[in-house]
Amino acid sequence: MITWHEEIIFDFSDPVANRVFDENSIFFDIETTGFSPARTQLYLIGCATRKGDMLFLDQFFAEDAADEPALLTAFSKLLSDFAIILSFNGIGFDIPYLKAKYAAHQIDDPFGSHDFLDLYKETARFKFLFGLPSLKQKSVELFLGIDRVDAYSGGELIEVYKEYRKSPSKDTLALLRGHNYEDVLYMPKLLSILSYRELWEGAFTLCSIEASEYTSMDGVSGNKELFFALTLSYPVPKPVSVSYDDCYLSMNGSTARLRIRLFEGELRFFYENPKNYYYLPGEDLAIHKDIASGVDKANRIQATAANCYNRKYAIFLPQYEELFTPAFREQTRSKKCYFELSETFIGSADMQRQYVRHILAALQSNRK
Repeated sequence: MITWHEEIIFDFSDPVANRVFDENSIFFDIETTGFSPARTQLYLIGCATRKGDMLFLDQFFAEDAADEPALLTAFSKLLSDFAIILSFNGIGFDIPYLKAKYAAHQIDDPFGSHDFLDLYKETARFKFLFGLPSLKQKSVELFLGIDRVDAYSGGELIEVYKEYRKSPSKDTLALLRGHNYEDVLYMPKLLSILSYRELWEGAFTLCSIEASEYTSMDGVSGNKELFFALTLSYPVPKPVSVSYDDCYLSMNGSTARLRIRLFEGELRFFYENPKNYYYLPGEDLAIHKDIASGVDKANRIQATAANCYNRKYAIFLPQYEELFTPAFREQTRSKKCYFELSETFIGSADMQRQYVRHILAALQSNRK
């Protein structure tokens, strides 16, 4: 087994990276000759740890299959000093692969007492923001502006490793080491992708709320919008934007803007238990039977779910579940509903914050 250790000064100025990657955390990445642990070989494990502003890089390389137990043991020893394991698709591939290898060599695996953060899974949660061609590590690096020297994929290096086994050389070894080296070197830089997640976690300050009018694409003027200006606790590394239905979000640096199209017009509030109501066709509304004694029987009919409503003309905000009540709809079964833009809402920072988080959740759940 060959081991390498390197210590370099690293830029931890990104606030979310500085918070997540502390001295109790370890990044790791593995290189194998295929996906099946029963039929392929583990040949390299790379790790990145932190001491202050220094990044420590440790790599364990198997010169042949007989070195696998030594690799696993060395990795376990290093891992024992840390509580949090950070990876890119480690939960999906690296850890299950390693657990199988530990079992095959009858060595206790070291993963039982750790917490885990998988950057692949976190990126996948917000892939609707990024427009990436794939969720591979190099695609995320490209989005973040990380420029690698290594041009190979792990799959392409399988044959390179097989060639090294037949005819070892310094150049081939450097190639194999370099790919894994850059994987673990740039993993801490990938942590800035978590800055986007922080908005959905509530790490923002609501700075202002402002109404405006706009002219639609078909030339209709007087359309109304409401703008929420947010300051982000964790600046995002790249501008992004996303829309859904009547909502549009943009993020750039330390600011985000949420634009909501308002509905001005008449909507309906639907009562529960239609059997307790009469519908008045002449007035197009429903009234409770307890107060219907003065209405001529010829002017009323038994209400149904479709006509058991009252009507109101106002300016409304959309909502995708009944966050605020009373909830108004266009049709009785419409999932999308509305609440009135009231003085109470305009004056309540708590209600506004609840609404922003509600819209963020709708953007995420409807754009996956």
